[in-house]
Amino acid sequence: MIKKNKSFIISLVFCLCLTSLSKAIEPDVFVQSTVNRASQTLSKDISKKEKMLELQKLARETVDIKGIGFYTLGKFRKEISDEQKNKYSKLFESYFLKSFSSRLSEYSNPKIDVISKDKKNEKYTIVSSILVATKDRPEVKIDWRIYTKDPEKPLIRDLIIEGLSLARTQKEEFASIIKSNDNNIEALFESLKKFIDE
Repeated sequence: MIKKNKSFIISLVFCLCLTSLSKAIEPDVFVQSTVNRASQTLSKDISKKEKMLELQKLARETVDIKGIGFYTLGKFRKEISDEQKNKYSKLFESYFLKSFSSRLSEYSNPKIDVISKDKKNEKYTIVSSILVATKDRPEVKIDWRIYTKDPEKPLIRDLIIEGLSLARTQKEEFASIIKSNDNNIEALFESLKKFIDE
């Protein structure tokens, strides 16, 4: 069964990655813009369901959901058929969108400040930011892994919170589900379906 981590930090799973831009933009500017856009959505006086729908729409435009999904599938991606890959992609997108939007929609206006960027190569830049401390939580370091193959459409591939990669954590969880079910990929599919249908 897919784990439900209710902490505020994990609720940020790829979730503050929400804006629509139509021209080339530096990764650090992209991240700050996405955070601002997400905060605007979260501060609106609308229902949780309406917030979830807005967050999901924005995420589809800016998060590399397919890329994240295949990364989290790990080595099993090479061991399944094209039909199973298509099935997985659809399930993962639904799982991903429900997971982050349902958790994030419960919060309002998280303040994140971008502090630096580190261009690794033409395809990837790491943007460092800080989740500003409040009386209820300490300051948290969040690094964003931005995919920049198309400079006009940067995409978020991972969040690294206090050194912990959320994509890698999800990859390990999925691998555990599959391995504990005799390497049957259908077991992962059923876990994803169960989460989506709840």
